[in-house]
Amino acid sequence: MPTSRLPAFLDVFRGYEPIELVVELSIIWLVVWMILRFLRRSSGAGVIRGFAVLLVVVAILLRLTGDTNDTLGRIRFLGDRVVGLVAIMLVVVFQPELRQAMITLGRAKIFGRSPAGRDRVITAVSEAVDFLAKSQFGAIIVFERSLGLESLLRNSVPIDATVDPRLMQSIFYPNNPLHDLAVVIREDRIVAAKVQLPLAPSGVVPSQLGSRHRAAVGVTLDSDCLVVVVSEENGRIRIAENGELSPPIARDRFAAELAKRLSVVKDPPPSSVSEEAD
Repeated sequence: MPTSRLPAFLDVFRGYEPIELVVELSIIWLVVWMILRFLRRSSGAGVIRGFAVLLVVVAILLRLTGDTNDTLGRIRFLGDRVVGLVAIMLVVVFQPELRQAMITLGRAKIFGRSPAGRDRVITAVSEAVDFLAKSQFGAIIVFERSLGLESLLRNSVPIDATVDPRLMQSIFYPNNPLHDLAVVIREDRIVAAKVQLPLAPSGVVPSQLGSRHRAAVGVTLDSDCLVVVVSEENGRIRIAENGELSPPIARDRFAAELAKRLSVVKDPPPSSVSEEAD
């Protein structure tokens, strides 16, 4: 029986030219990779991703091992129906993420954000952070990257405004009802304020730092965003990225450090992190 299965398996590929076969398999692999990348950090992705992969593998095996007669016909019939149901389930479960992906695709620029636009955003944020640090106004500024933060924006206050230092200063002014929680920047726009961020687990952030710093680190544990946090107690500036919180950064060196972290400058200056103790 195994010897008869092998030729049947090879027959699947005999009708293809080698180049055509390589191109088709490459396209299929690219699509699968993009789907897995999309699912990597989505809510509930672990269970659904494992179930989906298992289902796809079983369906492929049934296709390749089935004969042209009725062998395993009922199982293949049920498998086809289950695959359709799972596809519908995935669309329903990941509807918010799919919607955000389509919005991002529609807003994408062919040549990406211009260097001048990025420099303007960094200049505006640096000016605002300098004021906030001197005034000891607490602030959390989140820079969204490739992984969307749409799930965190559902209960926030939409803004959709140009990144302007005066606007950011007014948002984080203590008497402003929006000053609490975080602001999210997407490309060159402030998209929302009063954004609730998940807190990092106990022990990840030094105990002398408060919930503002725990929130800044917490959101970077599940996304690739970059977060600037200003302490309300002492005005110190830190940057959270990849689940790690930087030491305090001097105000006059913050712009260079932010530019380096956002990969705007090719030859970053020496480390801008100050040696100031916590």
